[in-house]
Amino acid sequence: MTIRPHAFVAMPFGAKPTADGTLLDFNRVYLELIQPALESAGLSSFRADEELRGGDIKTDMFQELLVADLVVADLTIDNPNVWYELGVRHALRARGVVLLCGGRTTTAFDLYTDRKLRYGIADGAPDARTLETDRSRLAAMVQATMESWHGRKISPVYQLLPNLQEPDWKTLRVGDVREFWDQHEAWERRVDLARRDERIGDLLVLADEAPVAAFRAEAWIKAGQALRKAHLFLFALEQLDRGLAIEPLHITGLRERGICLQRLALMGLAGYSLERARDHYRDVLTHYPNDPETWALLGRADKDAWTAAWRLKDRTPVQRREDAAYEDALLRAAIVSYAKGYRVDQNHYYSGINALTLMHLHDDLVEGARYQRDSEIMRGAVRFAAEGEADRDQLFWAKATIGDLEVLVGTPDTVQQAYKDAIALNDKDPFALNSARDQLLMLQELSFRPEAVAAGIATFDRALARLKLPEQQWEPRQVFLFSGHIVDAPGRPQPRFPASKVDAARQRIAEVLDRHAAGPDDLAYCQAAAGGDLLFLEACQQRQVRYRILLPFPEATFLTRSVLPSTDGAAWRDRYFAALGTAAAPRIMPDELGPLPQHVDAFERCNLWLLYSALACGLARVRFVCLWDGGGGDGPGGTAHMYNAVSARTGHVDRIDVHSL
Repeated sequence: MTIRPHAFVAMPFGAKPTADGTLLDFNRVYLELIQPALESAGLSSFRADEELRGGDIKTDMFQELLVADLVVADLTIDNPNVWYELGVRHALRARGVVLLCGGRTTTAFDLYTDRKLRYGIADGAPDARTLETDRSRLAAMVQATMESWHGRKISPVYQLLPNLQEPDWKTLRVGDVREFWDQHEAWERRVDLARRDERIGDLLVLADEAPVAAFRAEAWIKAGQALRKAHLFLFALEQLDRGLAIEPLHITGLRERGICLQRLALMGLAGYSLERARDHYRDVLTHYPNDPETWALLGRADKDAWTAAWRLKDRTPVQRREDAAYEDALLRAAIVSYAKGYRVDQNHYYSGINALTLMHLHDDLVEGARYQRDSEIMRGAVRFAAEGEADRDQLFWAKATIGDLEVLVGTPDTVQQAYKDAIALNDKDPFALNSARDQLLMLQELSFRPEAVAAGIATFDRALARLKLPEQQWEPRQVFLFSGHIVDAPGRPQPRFPASKVDAARQRIAEVLDRHAAGPDDLAYCQAAAGGDLLFLEACQQRQVRYRILLPFPEATFLTRSVLPSTDGAAWRDRYFAALGTAAAPRIMPDELGPLPQHVDAFERCNLWLLYSALACGLARVRFVCLWDGGGGDGPGGTAHMYNAVSARTGHVDRIDVHSL
């Protein structure tokens, strides 16, 4: 259901004379060759003459040239408008251009060496003898251009000026074209709301629906960030890579990718190592050498490599301290990375306090004074930066940094007071409290300033003991995802799920849930159509499985389309309301995700919404249950669509074959 990439076609309109004086109908070239080829390649197409609104056509043309995923330029004749539009595109975008010519290729010097597709013409139109071949060749050229988006720069401007940077796409606004940006801003507000509410399923659907590639990239990276925070690192990596395929130098995406690689390495997942994460950060720093956040992340990876070298099983505290001192080269590498991050931005106190802590720890372990001078200089600067923090969202970390400084040079009393000041700003966030506490646990393992460290740990332990796990942080043991046929309407020509099979289907659904020992610790996602959906929800009710109902339409419309038309529709309507009685209110797709995008089917969209919402709970937890005859649906978005979408993600599928009932 992903929104198709968007192509703008720059070409003459109507019939125009070619170089040999014959007329060529460019409208037929568009309708018979270019538009079908683009559709075949998976893109939607647009010509400026298709804009029917009043106003200056140049504004729409400029907007398309700036944000379209691809520009296709027909250079058959020396049309000044087409050359001008191509020049605008080359000036503002390094890639995403396909050139074609009818009958001959242009000899324009600046584009003489550029690859162009030559199509046949005859009798003032595309040549019928070569049309199918020309369509296939153009579609293949479009696909190759899209797939090699970040290969060689197509624009001669960016080829000759390699240090020239493309402008930020969000600044590329044409003042009079409000409709596009109004729609984009409404979409972006929903993306941000989904991110703030931690509704990752919503965020993933909206990311797929962004109007142009640049905005999809931003949304996929936001989705990856949200998944990473939910500790779903593989799923996060997938979304980040989708965004980075479009924007390979997106700094937030690159940082997040490194964090995921690092966490997967620490989990011991095959194919992931700390060295791979460190190499990734080093590569990012070749593009962003003065980014303190990336230096700090590299420092964290360096520190993880050091801790892995001494945090071994069956070692006594004394032996671990000896091992940590022996691996001092790895420790110094972490100090260098953190210190570099602080030097490039002395307001980045996170880098500074980590460099300082490791400096003090190094000198304590090796019983030397290698970093004494540097640490004395840095302590005052880091304190000054932390005390000057103005961002309310960062005040906890600023105050915690003061506590970390007291651990290095203060007393147990000053440590306790500093951390109490921090906790007072953020005493309901267990993640933040545990993150600050983890550093102290490492210091405790190495017997560093034991009294001061113990005071800090005790302060955080007391705060954490007061916390109760919020309801929204409840994590299900299993997540059931269901899709199934609606009960046949009276008089259906070819029966699929007749009412006579309802009892057998109910029994089989119950057996599947019992085989998985479904109960109160589990969660289920489903629509609520007459038939399979409601049978599944009733079985969940009986086993006290929590469930979430997602509907593609407002309730009245859904009842009219998916409940009442079935055999015994009135009875199914009563069962629908009974199912809602023990669940949270159903989420209505147009209310939550906005209007249905053009060319998108509501049921397909809802299937993906259900799927993404389930996957956001953790891929390994998802169990897909379907009541399916194995055939296609009556339209898009049926059980077959959901089965194929789930099969591409997970092998946990329990299919109940309607024919076997």
